[in-house]
Amino acid sequence: MQLIDMFYKEFEDAKARRVPFVIPIGTMEYHAHHASCGCDTMVITGILERLERRKEIVVCPPIWYGVSSYAVSGPEKGTIHVDADAYEAYIYQILKSMVFGGHKNIYCVYHHQSEGDGLKPMSLACMKAAQKVIFAYLEENRGYGWWGEQGNESYYQNLGSADDPFRYIKVIQLADEKTQTLYGGFDHAGKYETSLLWALYPNHVDEGRMRDNTEWFTRSAPEATKELGEHMARHALNWLERAIV
Repeated sequence: MQLIDMFYKEFEDAKARRVPFVIPIGTMEYHAHHASCGCDTMVITGILERLERRKEIVVCPPIWYGVSSYAVSGPEKGTIHVDADAYEAYIYQILKSMVFGGHKNIYCVYHHQSEGDGLKPMSLACMKAAQKVIFAYLEENRGYGWWGEQGNESYYQNLGSADDPFRYIKVIQLADEKTQTLYGGFDHAGKYETSLLWALYPNHVDEGRMRDNTEWFTRSAPEATKELGEHMARHALNWLERAIV
């Protein structure tokens, strides 16, 4: 289900049943001449479209602008960077509205700068915002000193369960570190990322423009194939199917 297509009755039903509400966390960033600037966000939404056919989830509108940084290019090439502190404040407001509105099963899924364990400014901003929201929620609903109350003896027994408030929001990668090894590699606008985008959104890769690339990170792009992209998409889909519950 797409959140923007849902009516109130269906929305309330999904929330009450704790159907996962999934927010694609992406960026607008230069991906050389052959791949679209929305690549990072699009590969997430493309995988989630496939996940919708496997299990019940609610896909929220993507966060297109993110903490891209100017590591790959400056703004003159189309990269749009949001400062991590400003981004954190923005994500905080979105997550606060959801949690205070009764959502107890939210996933923020990111792809940008997610090689390895993916702990970079954007993902950390999302994680920090999520934790701040939960503390604010607990203090407002249970008051100051909520953790030390006598009725909270089961706190440690509930950790990690569906009733653990600190599990209401999960920030996860499109593919975890183990899944990335099954891909065969990780890159930016090279063989792997180009293949993944190509499989999911064929019209957003232009093979003929690869000749215009000059950057080192694009040297492997001509090796990209839709078949490799499908291989990567399958592993990412399997990972998300396990991770989003």
